[in-house]
Formats: sequence, C-alpha cells, structure tokens
Amino acid sequence: MTPEAAYQHLLEFQRETAYLASLGALAAWDQRTMIPKRGHAHRARQMAALARLLYGRMTDPRIGEWLAQVEGSHLVQDPLSDAAVNVREWRQAYERARAVPEGLVVELARTKSEAESFWEEAWPKDDWQGFLPYLRRIFRLTREKAEILFALPVPPGDPPYGELYDALLDGYEPGMRAAELQPLFQELRAGLQELLDRIRVSGRRPDTSFLHRPYPKEAQRAFALELLAACGYDLEGGRLDPTAHPFEISIGPGDVRITTRYYEDFLNAGLFGTLHEMGHALYEQGLPQEGWGTPRGKAVSLGVHESQSRTWENLVGRSLGFWERFFPRAQEHFPSLRDVALEDFHRAVNAVAPSLIRVEADEVTYNLHILVRLELELALFRGELALEDLPGAWAERYRAYLGVAPRDFKDGVMQDVHWSGGLFGYFPTYTLGNLYAAQFFRKAQEELGDLEAQFRQGEFQPFLDWTRKKIHAEGSRFRPKALVERVTGTPPSARPFLAYLEEKYQPLYAL
Repeated sequence: MTPEAAYQHLLEFQRETAYLASLGALAAWDQRTMIPKRGHAHRARQMAALARLLYGRMTDPRIGEWLAQVEGSHLVQDPLSDAAVNVREWRQAYERARAVPEGLVVELARTKSEAESFWEEAWPKDDWQGFLPYLRRIFRLTREKAEILFALPVPPGDPPYGELYDALLDGYEPGMRAAELQPLFQELRAGLQELLDRIRVSGRRPDTSFLHRPYPKEAQRAFALELLAACGYDLEGGRLDPTAHPFEISIGPGDVRITTRYYEDFLNAGLFGTLHEMGHALYEQGLPQEGWGTPRGKAVSLGVHESQSRTWENLVGRSLGFWERFFPRAQEHFPSLRDVALEDFHRAVNAVAPSLIRVEADEVTYNLHILVRLELELALFRGELALEDLPGAWAERYRAYLGVAPRDFKDGVMQDVHWSGGLFGYFPTYTLGNLYAAQFFRKAQEELGDLEAQFRQGEFQPFLDWTRKKIHAEGSRFRPKALVERVTGTPPSARPFLAYLEEKYQPLYAL
C-alpha cells in the first residue's frame, strides 16, 4: 500500500469515527438540557454502548498499519503540514486508546453518565454523602486510567511525565506538566493576593445591589441573543438553551451549541455566562471546517479554548467600551437598570469581592478558585488526601486564599460538575486560559489599535477576524505553548495578565 492510499484510509476511517462521536455529543447535550427525568438510566446504557463502539474503532489494528505506512514517508517530511500534524496526533491517540482496556472505557462512560445525572439531583439538595459513592467510583476508575497512560511514552518533543497527574493534564493541555504549572500558578497567586489586599484597603465598594433586582428570564434570553449576534456568533449554526451548569458543545460543522443559566434575581450569571460560552463557540465556529474530523480541524487545547471564552467574557464583555455600546439596550430590556448610570454599572460588573462560587467570581479572585482545585487534585493523586476529607480541605484553602469558607456542600466541594464527569486535570486549563487571553489580547491591540474604541462603535469583526487568523485557523498544528509564543512572541507567563488587571483595577479602585 502506498503512503497516499494509507493516508486516505486514515482520513476516511477517522472522519467516520468523528461522526459517531458527534452523535455522542448530541446525546450529551440532550442529557444536560432536554432529557426527561426517567430517561437517564437508558441514556447511561446508550453512552456505554457508544463508548464500546468508539473504543473498537479507536483501537482498530488497521490504524496502526496505516500509520506505519505513512510515518517516515514524504507526506510527513514537513512536521507542520496537515498530514504530519494529523499523523502525529492520531498516533498518540491510538497508543493512548489501545493502552486502556475496553472494560475500563465502558465502565468509565457508564459511571460518568450516572454520576453526572446524580450530581444534578444531589447538588441543589446538598447531598454530599449521597454523591460520595459516585465520586469514589469515578476517582478509582480515573486513577486506574492515569496509571496506564503514565506508563506510555510521550510524543517526541514533549517533556516526560513527572507524576501520575501529568498523564491526565496532558489530555487537556498537551505538553503541560505539573512541575511547570505549579511555579507559574504560585507567581500568579502572589500577584493576585497583593492586588486583592490593595483593593480591600482602598475603601471603595461599588454598589452591586441593582444587579440583584428583578431580571425576567425571557428578557435575559432576548438580550443575550442580541449580544451573541453582535459579537459574531452564528445563530443559524448554533443554539442557546438553559441548563444547570453552562457549557458549549460542538456537534459538528454548522452546529455549535451553547447553554447558560438564568437567575431572575441576579443578572451577572446569565449575562456573562452566555458571553463566556459564546467565546468557546466562536472558536469552534472558526476552526477550519475542511479539517473537521481530523486534528487539523480540532482545537489545540482546553487552555487555548478557555482563552477565547475568557476574552469575550472579560476583556471584551466587561470593558467600558462594550457597555458604552450596549448599556442603553440593556436598559431597554431591563426596567431594573433604568435608574442606573453607565459608570456605576461598569464598576458593579467589575466589582472585586472574594466569594464561594467559581463561575461567578471576579477577574481578580477567579484564579484563586482554580488554585484550590489544582492543589486538591494533586493531593488526591499523590495520595496525600482522601476523598472523604475533601470538604474540610476545600474549606481550609478557601479561608487561606479567599478569606471565606462554605457553610454547605453545594457552594463548596460539590459546586462544579467536573469531578462527576471524571475531569481531573481539567481545572488548570481555566487559569492557563486567562494567562493566554491576556497575552493574545495585548498582541491584538498592538496590531489592530485601540480595541475598546472599536467595541464602543460596535465593531467586533476586526478582532474576531484576528483571532480566527492567528489562533482558530491553526487547529492543532502547534502545541499550546508553541502557539502562544508564535502569536505573541513570548512563552506563557503570568505577567501580562497581572499587568492587565493592574491597568484595569487601578482606576476602578483608585489604587
């Protein structure tokens, strides 16, 4: 078989696998938005059956045979060519997939589906003891998978795994390791806590009470749809739906969906949650569609993905220029805002106040929430912390880093859906996304001029086009760290993000 024929077989086979996986994405979306209560048990069995089918395809011996025909051929001589990128990523995915036994894959899929469904019921009831057995099963299975992956060789050019957690982290942020992550996060923590201390003693306390006035859900949805369209989200290729925990999910080209949650007595959650998920969706809609079903048409990492969501939520969506454009429309949608001045609204949506809930945290304190989760995950996988002791350890770190502690489980250790889905190693990508976002945005400003002035005029397309050319169009061609350095000229760092916060909050709090 020629390398060309083998590569064509790979393309056709992997794309068909991607079509099947996209049906799983559709089922997952349905489970978290529309499914009848009594349908969860059947859905868990559906997801297990699909996991078994996908496992068979991802470990098909023909993949190894086709890869062997292409590797070393003229098709992959240029390591940045589409074929070379696809083959590199397919090889790693194939080795990771066939290393994990089918039984473990299927059991994990079934257990995740069951655990996520139980979490949705247990979270509002504060039922930690009921959820704990599910978490034990998820953690045991995830650890078993991590031990298998840890023994595998890493792709050429990537640093070796230093500890078990690295094998999980690598699945979300390729090439990142805990040994690099921890000092980066500690530098960030020091800068954040120094800024937070100055804000606390500044004496300024923005009035945020009007954010808790009545905001009807239908009015929130109507305003959200208006913002989505203005910022460039293709509403003919997506949807906006309510859910318990906001998410974005890509079904395929022309179908990239987002969800949010509305509180009729709190505007921020639905408003900025929608902008956040929109940022994810803009990335998915901007990926090269001709590469769909291959690594070249896939996002490079969750950290880069998060950089796009945090950019639109915060650097765009919380800027003064954005609200100079949209605050008059907000006042039309919400009578509760008609006696509020633009400057007061801008200060309120940028207010800094240590809190318990990650998804509602301000820009200064948000990454401290992530640091808590990273440290707890590392302690769990290093055998330094038992699952039963998570609530106490959670509260202890919240007191130390944020000066607050939960009084219940739903606002503490149970507040995120991630662990019920086995997403250990995922949380650090949120902070990496913030760091990448600041670096990307600064570079965009250098090349495009005053972005906030453009937002003030309702001009979002130049910035969106810039991100699509520099970031989205690359797919998985580069490792995240290499992409950041290629776009901005510098490797990932906490300094641009800290500088951005300093520039923003200095006038807001008269520091």
